[in-house]
Amino acid sequence: MTGTATVNYHVHKDERQAFELDAGGIIGNLISPELAPTEVRLNDMRQSAQALRFAHDAVEFVNCPSIVEDFAGDAWRTTYDGELTRLLTDRLGVSEVVIFDHTVRVDDPEATRKPARNVHSDYSEAGAQQRLVDLVGVEKAAEWSKGHYAFVNIWRPIGDPINSAPLGFVRPSSVDPEDWILLDLIYPDRKGQIMGLVGNNHHEWLYQSKMTPDEVAFFNIYDNQGLPSIAHSALDMVEDPTVTTIRKSIESRTLVRY
Repeated sequence: MTGTATVNYHVHKDERQAFELDAGGIIGNLISPELAPTEVRLNDMRQSAQALRFAHDAVEFVNCPSIVEDFAGDAWRTTYDGELTRLLTDRLGVSEVVIFDHTVRVDDPEATRKPARNVHSDYSEAGAQQRLVDLVGVEKAAEWSKGHYAFVNIWRPIGDPINSAPLGFVRPSSVDPEDWILLDLIYPDRKGQIMGLVGNNHHEWLYQSKMTPDEVAFFNIYDNQGLPSIAHSALDMVEDPTVTTIRKSIESRTLVRY
Protein backbone atom coordinates (compact mmCIF):
# COMPACT_ATOMS: atom_id res chain seq x y z
CA MET A 1 0.00 0.00 0.00
CA THR A 2 1.30 3.45 -0.87
CA GLY A 3 0.39 6.99 0.06
CA THR A 4 2.04 10.40 0.01
CA ALA A 5 3.45 12.84 2.53
CA THR A 6 5.48 16.03 2.58
CA VAL A 7 9.00 16.04 4.01
CA ASN A 8 11.62 18.76 4.37
CA TYR A 9 14.86 17.87 2.66
CA HIS A 10 18.09 19.78 3.13
CA VAL A 11 19.85 21.55 0.27
CA HIS A 12 23.45 21.65 -0.92
CA LYS A 13 25.22 24.93 -0.20
CA ASP A 14 28.81 26.13 -0.45
CA GLU A 15 28.96 27.00 3.26
CA ARG A 16 28.45 24.78 6.30
CA GLN A 17 24.90 24.96 7.63
CA ALA A 18 23.66 24.61 11.19
CA PHE A 19 20.71 24.16 13.51
CA GLU A 20 20.73 26.39 16.58
CA LEU A 21 18.72 24.83 19.42
CA ASP A 22 17.30 26.88 22.29
CA ALA A 23 18.58 29.90 20.39
CA GLY A 24 18.97 33.04 22.44
CA GLY A 25 18.60 31.01 25.62
CA ILE A 26 14.90 30.36 24.90
CA ILE A 27 13.94 26.71 25.41
CA GLY A 28 12.37 25.28 22.27
CA ASN A 29 13.52 28.17 20.06
CA LEU A 30 15.01 26.64 16.90
CA ILE A 31 16.83 28.35 14.05
CA SER A 32 16.98 26.05 11.02
CA PRO A 33 18.98 26.05 7.80
CA GLU A 34 17.19 26.20 4.44
CA LEU A 35 14.80 23.29 3.86
CA ALA A 36 13.04 22.12 0.70
CA PRO A 37 9.45 20.82 1.21
CA THR A 38 8.95 17.82 -1.08
CA GLU A 39 6.08 15.41 -1.66
CA VAL A 40 7.18 11.76 -1.44
CA ARG A 41 5.52 8.40 -1.96
CA LEU A 42 5.28 6.12 1.06
CA ASN A 43 5.50 2.36 1.47
CA ASP A 44 3.39 1.23 4.43
CA MET A 45 5.24 -1.67 6.01
CA ARG A 46 2.08 -2.79 7.82
CA GLN A 47 0.78 -3.81 4.39
CA SER A 48 4.06 -5.22 3.12
CA ALA A 49 4.66 -8.94 2.63
CA GLN A 50 8.34 -8.49 3.50
CA ALA A 51 9.13 -7.09 6.95
CA LEU A 52 12.08 -4.82 7.55
CA ARG A 53 15.10 -6.31 9.33
CA PHE A 54 17.47 -4.17 11.36
CA ALA A 55 20.62 -5.99 10.21
CA HIS A 56 19.76 -5.32 6.56
CA ASP A 57 17.54 -2.21 6.53
CA ALA A 58 18.86 -0.38 9.64
CA VAL A 59 15.29 -0.17 11.01
CA GLU A 60 12.76 -2.63 12.35
CA PHE A 61 9.20 -2.36 13.67
CA VAL A 62 8.23 -4.69 16.52
CA ASN A 63 5.45 -5.24 19.01
CA CYS A 64 6.90 -4.33 22.40
CA PRO A 65 4.30 -3.33 25.03
CA SER A 66 5.47 -1.27 28.00
CA ILE A 67 4.02 -1.14 31.48
CA VAL A 68 4.84 2.58 31.49
CA GLU A 69 1.89 4.74 30.42
CA ASP A 70 2.79 8.12 31.90
CA PHE A 71 6.13 9.66 30.88
CA ALA A 72 5.82 12.77 33.06
CA GLY A 73 8.47 13.34 35.70
CA ASP A 74 11.27 10.81 36.23
CA ALA A 75 9.74 7.89 38.16
CA TRP A 76 9.25 5.84 34.97
CA ARG A 77 12.86 5.94 33.80
CA THR A 78 14.28 2.93 35.65
CA THR A 79 11.42 0.69 34.54
CA TYR A 80 11.45 1.91 30.96
CA ASP A 81 15.23 1.73 30.65
CA GLY A 82 15.06 -1.88 31.78
CA GLU A 83 12.47 -2.66 29.11
CA LEU A 84 14.54 -1.05 26.37
CA THR A 85 17.70 -2.80 27.52
CA ARG A 86 15.95 -6.16 27.29
CA LEU A 87 14.61 -5.29 23.83
CA LEU A 88 18.04 -4.43 22.45
CA THR A 89 19.72 -7.36 24.16
CA ASP A 90 17.15 -9.82 22.82
CA ARG A 91 16.86 -8.37 19.31
CA LEU A 92 20.44 -7.32 18.61
CA GLY A 93 22.44 -9.58 20.91
CA VAL A 94 24.34 -6.65 22.41
CA SER A 95 26.39 -7.10 25.57
CA GLU A 96 26.04 -3.58 27.00
CA VAL A 97 23.45 -0.81 26.69
CA VAL A 98 23.84 2.82 27.76
CA ILE A 99 20.56 4.77 27.58
CA PHE A 100 21.45 8.43 27.69
CA ASP A 101 18.46 10.46 26.51
CA HIS A 102 14.67 10.37 26.28
CA THR A 103 12.79 13.03 24.30
CA VAL A 104 9.01 13.33 24.48
CA ARG A 105 7.65 15.12 21.41
CA VAL A 106 4.17 16.59 20.99
CA ASP A 107 2.85 17.83 17.65
CA ASP A 108 1.52 21.09 19.03
CA PRO A 109 2.74 24.63 18.24
CA GLU A 110 3.01 25.33 21.99
CA ALA A 111 5.05 22.21 22.77
CA THR A 112 8.65 22.59 23.94
CA ARG A 113 9.76 19.63 21.83
CA LYS A 114 7.93 19.10 18.56
CA PRO A 115 8.44 16.31 16.00
CA ALA A 116 11.61 16.84 13.96
CA ARG A 117 10.50 17.83 10.47
CA ASN A 118 13.78 17.64 8.59
CA VAL A 119 15.27 14.59 6.91
CA HIS A 120 18.34 13.72 8.95
CA SER A 121 20.35 11.28 11.00
CA ASP A 122 21.48 12.20 14.49
CA TYR A 123 25.28 11.91 14.15
CA SER A 124 27.99 12.25 11.59
CA GLU A 125 30.95 9.91 12.05
CA ALA A 126 32.89 12.61 13.90
CA GLY A 127 29.82 13.49 15.95
CA ALA A 128 29.29 9.86 16.98
CA GLN A 129 32.91 9.43 17.98
CA GLN A 130 32.78 12.58 20.11
CA ARG A 131 29.49 11.51 21.69
CA LEU A 132 31.05 8.16 22.61
CA VAL A 133 33.80 10.00 24.48
CA ASP A 134 31.24 12.29 26.13
CA LEU A 135 29.26 9.32 27.41
CA VAL A 136 31.89 6.84 28.57
CA GLY A 137 35.12 8.83 28.83
CA VAL A 138 38.35 8.78 26.84
CA GLU A 139 39.76 5.48 28.12
CA LYS A 140 36.58 3.47 27.80
CA ALA A 141 35.85 5.03 24.40
CA ALA A 142 39.23 3.79 23.16
CA GLU A 143 38.37 0.32 24.45
CA TRP A 144 34.90 0.32 22.83
CA SER A 145 36.37 1.53 19.54
CA LYS A 146 38.50 -1.60 19.26
CA GLY A 147 35.31 -3.63 19.02
CA HIS A 148 31.80 -3.15 17.63
CA TYR A 149 29.61 -0.36 18.98
CA ALA A 150 26.64 1.60 17.67
CA PHE A 151 24.08 4.28 18.45
CA VAL A 152 20.52 2.96 18.19
CA ASN A 153 17.32 4.97 18.70
CA ILE A 154 13.96 3.59 19.83
CA TRP A 155 10.71 5.41 18.97
CA ARG A 156 7.30 4.76 20.54
CA PRO A 157 3.89 6.47 20.31
CA ILE A 158 2.39 7.72 23.59
CA GLY A 159 -1.31 7.57 24.45
CA ASP A 160 -3.19 7.25 21.17
CA PRO A 161 -2.29 5.51 17.92
CA ILE A 162 -0.42 7.79 15.53
CA ASN A 163 -2.85 9.46 13.12
CA SER A 164 -0.70 12.35 11.91
CA ALA A 165 3.01 13.16 11.59
CA PRO A 166 4.22 9.53 11.82
CA LEU A 167 7.93 8.80 11.74
CA GLY A 168 9.21 7.87 8.29
CA PHE A 169 12.51 6.36 7.13
CA VAL A 170 14.50 6.28 3.90
CA ARG A 171 15.68 2.81 2.93
CA PRO A 172 19.51 3.05 3.08
CA SER A 173 20.02 1.15 -0.18
CA SER A 174 18.11 3.92 -2.02
CA VAL A 175 20.43 6.69 -0.78
CA ASP A 176 23.41 7.94 -2.75
CA PRO A 177 26.39 8.91 -0.52
CA GLU A 178 26.33 12.36 -2.16
CA ASP A 179 22.83 12.92 -0.73
CA TRP A 180 24.27 13.42 2.76
CA ILE A 181 25.56 16.78 4.02
CA LEU A 182 27.16 17.69 7.34
CA LEU A 183 25.25 20.03 9.66
CA ASP A 184 26.42 21.67 12.86
CA LEU A 185 24.15 21.37 15.87
CA ILE A 186 24.61 24.37 18.16
CA TYR A 187 23.39 24.20 21.75
CA PRO A 188 23.83 26.93 24.37
CA ASP A 189 26.54 24.85 26.09
CA ARG A 190 27.99 22.57 23.41
CA LYS A 191 28.29 21.87 19.71
CA GLY A 192 27.52 18.66 17.84
CA GLN A 193 27.35 17.47 14.26
CA ILE A 194 24.59 15.62 12.44
CA MET A 195 23.84 14.63 8.86
CA GLY A 196 21.09 16.08 6.70
CA LEU A 197 19.68 14.43 3.60
CA VAL A 198 19.23 16.18 0.25
CA GLY A 199 16.31 15.16 -1.96
CA ASN A 200 16.67 12.40 -4.54
CA ASN A 201 13.87 10.87 -6.63
CA HIS A 202 15.32 7.41 -5.99
CA HIS A 203 14.68 7.57 -2.23
CA GLU A 204 12.35 4.85 -0.96
CA TRP A 205 10.28 6.08 1.99
CA LEU A 206 9.08 3.58 4.59
CA TYR A 207 6.73 3.88 7.55
CA GLN A 208 4.24 1.84 9.55
CA SER A 209 0.70 3.17 9.59
CA LYS A 210 -1.25 3.91 12.76
CA MET A 211 1.45 2.74 15.16
CA THR A 212 0.19 2.15 18.70
CA PRO A 213 1.92 2.58 22.07
CA ASP A 214 2.50 -1.19 22.07
CA GLU A 215 4.75 -0.85 19.00
CA VAL A 216 8.23 0.58 18.56
CA ALA A 217 10.64 1.32 15.76
CA PHE A 218 14.32 0.80 16.57
CA PHE A 219 16.80 2.17 14.08
CA ASN A 220 20.50 2.65 13.45
CA ILE A 221 22.07 6.07 13.86
CA TYR A 222 25.76 5.14 13.67
CA ASP A 223 27.60 1.83 13.56
CA ASN A 224 31.40 1.66 13.63
CA GLN A 225 31.39 -1.54 11.55
CA GLY A 226 29.41 -0.24 8.63
CA LEU A 227 25.65 -0.70 9.08
CA PRO A 228 24.26 2.39 7.33
CA SER A 229 22.80 5.28 9.28
CA ILE A 230 19.14 5.67 8.38
CA ALA A 231 17.62 9.02 7.43
CA HIS A 232 14.32 9.77 9.14
CA SER A 233 11.78 12.53 9.67
CA ALA A 234 8.26 13.21 10.82
CA LEU A 235 5.94 12.93 7.81
CA ASP A 236 3.43 15.69 7.15
CA MET A 237 0.34 13.59 6.49
CA VAL A 238 -2.93 12.53 8.13
CA GLU A 239 -4.18 8.94 8.15
CA ASP A 240 -7.84 9.68 8.95
CA PRO A 241 -9.13 13.28 8.74
CA THR A 242 -11.99 12.47 11.13
CA VAL A 243 -9.53 11.69 13.95
CA THR A 244 -8.26 14.70 15.92
CA THR A 245 -5.79 13.17 18.38
CA ILE A 246 -2.39 14.89 18.61
CA ARG A 247 0.74 12.90 17.84
CA LYS A 248 2.76 12.23 20.99
CA SER A 249 5.86 10.07 21.08
CA ILE A 250 9.01 9.28 23.00
CA GLU A 251 12.36 8.75 21.33
CA SER A 252 15.14 7.13 23.35
CA ARG A 253 18.80 7.34 22.39
CA THR A 254 21.10 4.48 23.24
CA LEU A 255 24.72 3.47 22.89
CA VAL A 256 25.23 -0.28 22.50
CA ARG A 257 28.25 -2.55 22.57
CA TYR A 258 28.11 -5.80 20.62
